Amino acid sequence: MWSSEQTAVILLTIECLDVGLITLSKAAMRRGMSDYVFVVYSNALAVPVLFLCSLLYHSRRRSPPRLTTSILSRIFLLGLMLKFIGIGYSSPTLASAMTNLIPAFTYLLAIVTRMEKLDLKVQSSRAKCLGTIVSVAGALLMTIYKGPAIEFASATPPLLLLNHHLLWFQSKWIIGGFLTAVAAFMVAVLLVFQTSIIRDYPAELIVTLISHIFATMQSFVVSLIAERDPSAWRLRLDMELIAIGYSGIFVVAFRGAVYAWVLHKKGPVFVAMFKPVGIVIAVIMGVTFLGDKLHVGSVIGAAIIALGFYTVIWGKAKEEKTAEDIAARGVNSSSHRVPLLQNKSTEV
Repeated sequence: MWSSEQTAVILLTIECLDVGLITLSKAAMRRGMSDYVFVVYSNALAVPVLFLCSLLYHSRRRSPPRLTTSILSRIFLLGLMLKFIGIGYSSPTLASAMTNLIPAFTYLLAIVTRMEKLDLKVQSSRAKCLGTIVSVAGALLMTIYKGPAIEFASATPPLLLLNHHLLWFQSKWIIGGFLTAVAAFMVAVLLVFQTSIIRDYPAELIVTLISHIFATMQSFVVSLIAERDPSAWRLRLDMELIAIGYSGIFVVAFRGAVYAWVLHKKGPVFVAMFKPVGIVIAVIMGVTFLGDKLHVGSVIGAAIIALGFYTVIWGKAKEEKTAEDIAARGVNSSSHRVPLLQNKSTEV
């Protein structure tokens, strides 16, 4: 199994891909692409990619466990949640705002469902709890507090996207805050629910494939009702096709498979902790590539998120090291024990 540090690098790559998706999807929707149609096509494109990956993986390894009706019905519910959250993520405003609260909700749900143990007497548990709180505080600071801009000599006018959610919060604070909290809670429920499925049915690629098949079917039905314009289903060979190809292959398929594997090996809290880091990545990419202005609030918030993020990673690594030491001591102690019959035979 990969270490926490190696897994962290992969999840950071996923967050970079997510930021790229937000930028591409907004550019495509500005050209008139429907967000409902975008979700349908993205999931539909991910299905054959995941099917080929599953086929290659299980042809070289053991065949997947037998699917039961109970597991299949739970995956159907997982696909339903993926469909609604996919539509939420297709809105850059909601996507950037909902990430703030995901770690806190996920940590609370993981404790309630006993996927995580909260023992403040243990150093690793204290580190994960404190790191989660600090990361959420830093993400909220980046969202609420803007501060003065930090001017650079070569600064160019801002082109796109990253601080639009600040204006949204100011104009629709109550409604926006409620919807954001609901969206973040649903993502947390999704992570915990998917973890429970994968632990009962340890075939990550199969679970991801079937859930996206269901998500494609469900989102198609919803889109037929919500999207009345038939021309919305026509794809143009421009930014729309690029956004759908990028989303289906690099985000929906790749992210779905990686998330399933990490949820199985590390748990939901480990995955959720990378969501606030995505805001930092968005700010860095915006300043570097889009000419956005860097503000004091972003710098302070990013530093706080980095501190909390490192604290959680350290706590998780220490927890795994402690578990490995306990397992090693158990093996050593059992190897030193001599069976009773063997002991008597040597005496005779």
